Amino acid sequence: MKRRLRELQPFDKEAEERAIELGHGLHPDDKYLKPGRIPHIWCPGCGLGVVLTCFIGALRQKQFGVDECAVVSGIGCTGRVAGYLDMDTYHTTHGRAIPFATGLALAKPDTHVAVFSGDGDLFAIGGNHLIHAARRNVNLKVICVNNFNFGMTGGQAGPTTPLDAKTSTTPLGNAEPGFNLPYLAHASGAIYVARWTTFHPRQLVHSIGESFDRTGFTFIEVIAPCPTGYGRPNKLGSGLEEMRYYRDMSEIRYGADPADAEIKLRGKILVGTFEAADRPDFMETYRTQVIARAQAGGKGKGRAA
Repeated sequence: MKRRLRELQPFDKEAEERAIELGHGLHPDDKYLKPGRIPHIWCPGCGLGVVLTCFIGALRQKQFGVDECAVVSGIGCTGRVAGYLDMDTYHTTHGRAIPFATGLALAKPDTHVAVFSGDGDLFAIGGNHLIHAARRNVNLKVICVNNFNFGMTGGQAGPTTPLDAKTSTTPLGNAEPGFNLPYLAHASGAIYVARWTTFHPRQLVHSIGESFDRTGFTFIEVIAPCPTGYGRPNKLGSGLEEMRYYRDMSEIRYGADPADAEIKLRGKILVGTFEAADRPDFMETYRTQVIARAQAGGKGKGRAA
């Protein structure tokens, strides 16, 4: 009833924030969610609601205000996340979330810029942008929700679909090996690499919080159920049964070699924080290498003709 009454009344953001602080019955996540958008549009059993809640949990844990963060997403089921968050969000064209986010991070270096998108958007059409942003070590927090298929457009095989897995375009089984996303991100230069499933919400909240503490390109893969597009053809059961599968098949191994994180159909899922390194981010490198050299080269010299 309270939710319904709120939808019928003009939205007063300051009043809602005061109500949250005073504990007047509103959910603490409401501070970060646009009013009137819940319930969400995702399929029953989809893991995206869990991942969105974990992201908000990390924002609350870090005590970030909505004006301190921005979220950029691409096209796909995961891309709809941007529409639920009550902060600066950008729902960009297919595969272009990282270029948009790169410009935002360079223009607003004091803003925590997160890229929230799916395996198809980030590693198919957007794969080239991801590897070069990681190589440059742009200060972006990338969260990739991997459900092993293009769920929004019909459940087609994607860049992460495991070998032999069935989808709408591989009814006899996939003939191509899927990407090992942590390994690819690590090899491209990401300073922080982790993987969790939607069965590990507490670890995921902590991992997202850790990524916010680092300056540079961080990458977190979240394995999430897609009962409609992937679970059904591969006989993994309902969303709840797929969560039980993650519980039984996940192996937590911190510091593992990302090369060992390949996912096979009905095989073990290696999860944990695989990489947590430090190196200068793109802006620091640009300042110390390019700007400093230009200034040093211009000392004592007249203006060029």
